[in-house]
Amino acid sequence: MKIKAAILVTSFAVLLFVVVGSMGGVHASSNDGSYRQLQVYSEVLSRVRSEYVEEPNIPRVTDGALHGLLESLDSNSSYLTADAYKAFKAHKSEAKGDIGAVVSKRFGYAAVVAVLPGSPAEKAGIEPTDIFESIEGQSTRDLSLPEIHNLIAGAPGSTLNVQVVRARKAEPQKVVITRDVVAVPAVNDKMMDDGIGYVKAEALTKGKAQEIASKLKSLEKSGAKKILLDLRYCAEGDENEGIAVANLFLNHGTITYLQGQKFPRQAFNADPSKAISSLPVAVLVNRGTSGAAEIVAAAILENARGDVVGDKTFGDGSVQKTLDLPDGGALILSIAKYYSPSGKAIQDTAVTPNVVVADAIDDGVNPDDDGGAAPTDDESKPQKNNVDDQLNKAVEVLKSHAG
Repeated sequence: MKIKAAILVTSFAVLLFVVVGSMGGVHASSNDGSYRQLQVYSEVLSRVRSEYVEEPNIPRVTDGALHGLLESLDSNSSYLTADAYKAFKAHKSEAKGDIGAVVSKRFGYAAVVAVLPGSPAEKAGIEPTDIFESIEGQSTRDLSLPEIHNLIAGAPGSTLNVQVVRARKAEPQKVVITRDVVAVPAVNDKMMDDGIGYVKAEALTKGKAQEIASKLKSLEKSGAKKILLDLRYCAEGDENEGIAVANLFLNHGTITYLQGQKFPRQAFNADPSKAISSLPVAVLVNRGTSGAAEIVAAAILENARGDVVGDKTFGDGSVQKTLDLPDGGALILSIAKYYSPSGKAIQDTAVTPNVVVADAIDDGVNPDDDGGAAPTDDESKPQKNNVDDQLNKAVEVLKSHAG
């Protein structure tokens, strides 16, 4: 048994060496402390094996260590066991139903970033900032983001059971969501007072830049003198679509750029031929604004093209690479990040508006908190402001610009 344990320790140390080495963290010298950390891990694992109160499940221990290692990098980097990787690949190749909510990780758990209008999640009462403490009885703290997405997806008409932690609620709530084929709502537009053309995008999936362009042209024909682009709770989409939307308002300058340790800088500059609006513009954002929408906001703000109004955004924007492991598992590693024109990594710093107006909705809570005293019935109800302070402020800002 001691020989087997030694082999397991050595094997895992080698695997950890390969993982760290693949990220460029291990070199010929040990100046960065990588070798020392490997020795520490080997010692800890050996002590667990020999001193723990009962015979440990070594494969489970090592899987947990790898899961923690990858998740400590960022929420989009993951370690998948052979079984999890098999399910991940099946999920990517099969057409499935969904719940219509963008889910990332926060406080180590699955967190709802945004909910699409009319989606199964909205119909079940799921709100942005909700935290899924568990999905189908599995704690989301122990799951990687791909595994969480795999659990959420399923056949249309099937049900999903989640335990939801919500601000002002003393205990997690059980919520059942019926999956369906989710369609992204069309881009909405309307004319407001003072010649302000309002455009609302719920997501920036493929084709949305063209939809927004069409709305902008229509509003200008109707007499719009200023544009208000609402990207609140716009968390789903493709970064290339975000670049295309920003280009509608920019005829010069850098929109964003990609860069990583071994990923050469790739800049995305505005194409003058694709810019269609020179009207004053304000962009509405909040904590549910993520990914492609953040690229739009950062580009308009940092190119001094317009104002960004609302709350600090979620912070997401990276490119992942999947690396197969000999045992059938896989690593999903972030290899490059999207940066704002001034050089801020959007995933690390998010986008802070130049005109800050806090979100009206309560923030999520840490599932590990005990919640304090039990709230009263009135306190347990979400406190929402029926007045849209962010929208009103954006209108005020636009009115201050000559148009």
